Formats: sequence, structure tokens, C-alpha cells
Amino acid sequence: MRRILRRMRAPKGVRTGALAVALLGALVYPALPAKGEETVRMSLEEAIARARANSVQAAVALDELRTAYWEYRSYRANLLPELTFKGTLPTYRKQYSSYMNSEGGFTFVPNDYLQLNGELSMTQNIWLTGGKISLNTQLDFMRQLDNNPYNRFMSIPIALTLEQPLFAANTIKWSRKIEPARYAEAKAKYISDSEEVAMAAVSCYFQLLMAQENHRIAEQNLENATKLYEVAKEKREMGRISQNDLLQMELNVLNAKSDLTDSRSEMRNCMFRLRSMLDLGEDVEIEPEVPATLPQAEVSYDDALRKALDHNKLAMSLRRRQLEADYAVAQAKGDLRQINVFAQVGYTGTSHSFGNAYRGLKDNQVVEIGVEIPLVDWGKRRGKVKVAESNRRVTESRLRQEKLDFHQDLYILVERYGNQREQLELSRRADEIASKRYATNVETYMIGKISTLDLNDSRVKKDEARREFVNQLYLCWYYYYQLRSVTLWDYERQMPIEALPQELRVKSEG
Repeated sequence: MRRILRRMRAPKGVRTGALAVALLGALVYPALPAKGEETVRMSLEEAIARARANSVQAAVALDELRTAYWEYRSYRANLLPELTFKGTLPTYRKQYSSYMNSEGGFTFVPNDYLQLNGELSMTQNIWLTGGKISLNTQLDFMRQLDNNPYNRFMSIPIALTLEQPLFAANTIKWSRKIEPARYAEAKAKYISDSEEVAMAAVSCYFQLLMAQENHRIAEQNLENATKLYEVAKEKREMGRISQNDLLQMELNVLNAKSDLTDSRSEMRNCMFRLRSMLDLGEDVEIEPEVPATLPQAEVSYDDALRKALDHNKLAMSLRRRQLEADYAVAQAKGDLRQINVFAQVGYTGTSHSFGNAYRGLKDNQVVEIGVEIPLVDWGKRRGKVKVAESNRRVTESRLRQEKLDFHQDLYILVERYGNQREQLELSRRADEIASKRYATNVETYMIGKISTLDLNDSRVKKDEARREFVNQLYLCWYYYYQLRSVTLWDYERQMPIEALPQELRVKSEG
């Protein structure tokens, strides 16, 4: 955030007034479009809306949100029962296989058979314990194809299976904590990215305004320098000024022509950047309108901090990363020893015919306990626990620092936004004074009361004051949208910003 604040710097309701009239009168100096180009007058609000809809940054943010949404849907689906069919349709083998007879000797016998099997199972993850329970049914068919062909069926009409790790970390329990936090973070990030798109649009918009203002200043300076040079030549002929002063006035004309060329090139460059962001063709000439209103939201640090902690992506990120660090420790501790229980109960039947395979059923029971306990691992697993605990402490320290930095940056942003209206008024007044001073100095120079250096100094101060006025106007809007991007709060409507696309909102609510 500090880096953003140092840049050329950024609406509760807005109002018009004397300042808006001054802005309209001061800054609208559109360049004439080239032949064949379409001129589009565009307000700041229109530029922001178009950037949100058409810019590359907005498209990237939306695709990232879609990715996060489907990851969240996958997590949600993992909590629901899953119906699965597995089968081999068919298996055919004609080969020799080893066979041990009753005397313990081995021989090879031919084997020619066709086999089919299928299994239908419904599986449900157990949220409380992290295990898995499933209900399944199975049918196997084998047809012997040698000299005496026959069929054989084996059925498992119903079986209940339980798989349960005893000491491992409960992945499902941790997922139910981490994944909602991750998706909430993704939604907050999308809204924040949308506001950052608005900030970028504000920057490009005012860069074009500034470039047009510089071009107008350059045109005016060239016109004034040319007139003053003509006056200076007459004065030189009358002997009222020195040759050095005349050469200085000629040099001013040359510099003014150079500045005009540079300003025209910069204006075209700014036009290209804004067109690129708004996805407009090269034949479109944008004529930006000076905002006739200013943001009027009254923001206090405590209120902004409360809103930011409730809605900002950083708050969700802090919680998610803390949970992930805790989960890593739980995983490492669970890997110290592994005991898995597998149990299956059900019925089975076998026969030469399909129908009889489901009659005269017998019990089918399997109980299996797998154990993996390290006896001598030279502290490897215990070391992994220590590493995970150390990483958690590092994460906690970083999270504390990020939170402190966030509070500090937000305080500076609120302070700057609160002072910006006064700064704008001061720069407006300075612009008026500098313009009047320059006009007075031109008249004074015409009668020979001031030097060329004094005249040049007043011109430079006039130009600097004009540019600073435009810059301060830019900062008013930039800070406003930066506040929105941090707090995710619509100060005009007094409600949280809701920018989630309708397609995703309907699905997530459903």
C-alpha cells in the first residue's frame, strides 16, 4: 500500500459548487481529432464503468474468482455422498499358468476364460472422525472356455465398509475450516481487484487530462513567447534591451516549440493507454470531461479499520494462513504413528447361474488393522513436527507484522484523504494567483520594468501551479477509490460493496 500511496496519487455523496465550475473552466481544452477519428466525450464515471467491464485486469480478476469458486464447489462436493461404478467389461485370457499339485510339484496348465465384474458403491466421508463409510454391491462373472465350458457367478448383494485412520489429522475437519476462509478471501480479493481496476482507470483518465493540460500550456507558452519575441526585437531596435535579452527571448521561442512537440507526443501516449484499458479502437479519440463533482465521504480511521477488518481480503488471508499453519502441525503429529482400520460386513453367494448366485447367501466379513509405528527413525518424524511448529511461529510473526503494517498504511490513507479537499482548495488558489502574477509580469515586462529572468520565473511558477492543481484533483478521486478497495465499503450507498457476478452469486447461494 505504501508503494501505491507514493505514486501520482486516488465516492458518500457528491456535490457541485464553485469549485466544480472552476474545474470545468480550467481544464477542458480538447485537442482536435485527426480526420477519420471518432471523438467520444467520456466522464470519469463512464471510464471507470467501462474499465470494470472491458479491461484485461477485470477479466483476469473474474477468471481468478471463477477458479476459486469451482475449487470451493469441489470441496463442498467432497462432503456429500458419492455414487461410483467400477467394472471390467470384459477380461479375456488364454495362457498357461503355474499350478501346484497335491504332492507339492509345479506344472503349467492351460487357462482359457472370459471374466466380467462390476461394483456399485456409495461412499460418504465422515466429518467427525475423518474416516470413510461406503455401501456397495458387486457381481463377478466367469466363463471357462476350454474343453468343458461352464459359467460361474459370484455376488455380493450388499456390503458395508468402514475405513478409519486412528491418529492421523482429520483432513475433512481442517478442510471445513480452511476452504470457506479461502473462498471468502477470494471473493474479497475479487472486489478489491475491481476497485483497483477503478484506481487504474482514474490514473489513466487523469494522465490524459494532465497531458491535455500540458499541451494547452505549451500552446499558450509558444504563443506568448512568439509575441514577446516580436516585442523584444522592436525594443532592441530602439536600444531599450540588450542583445542578451533578445537572444533569451528567441531561446524561449525555441524551447516552447520543443515543449509543444513533447506534450503532443505525451498526449497521444496517454490516449493510447486509456484506449487500451477501456478496449477502444485506435480510431477513437477520447475527450475526457473534468469531473464536475468531488467525493464527499467523511471517513474516520476507527470506522475505516472496523470495515476493513470485516471485509478486506487481508483479514481473511490472516485467518486462512493461521489455519494452514495449525493444520501442518497437526499433520506432522499425526504422522508420528499410523494405524488404519478396515472393516467390511455383508453377504455373498456363488452359483453356476445368475439367479442362484443371490440365493443361499453366506456371511462375508473382513476386518483388517494396519499398523505403521516407527521404532528407530533417528528422530525424522519428530523433526518434521519441530519444523512444522517452527514454521507456524514464523507465520504468526509475519501475520502480526502484516497486520501492524496494514493498520499503519490505512491510518496514513485516511489522513491523506481527509486532508485532500483542503489541499485541492489551496492548489486552486495558488493556480489563480500564479496565473494573475504571470499576466501582470507580462504587462510589466512590456514597459521594461522587469527582466527576462523574472518573466521566465513567473511562467514556470504558473505552469507548476496549474499542474499541481490537476494533480490534487486526481488525488481526491484516487484516494477515494483506494479507500474503497481497502474497506470494501460503498460510501455513497453506505453498504458493503457487492460486486460478485450474478452467475456465481446464484450458484453459491444455491
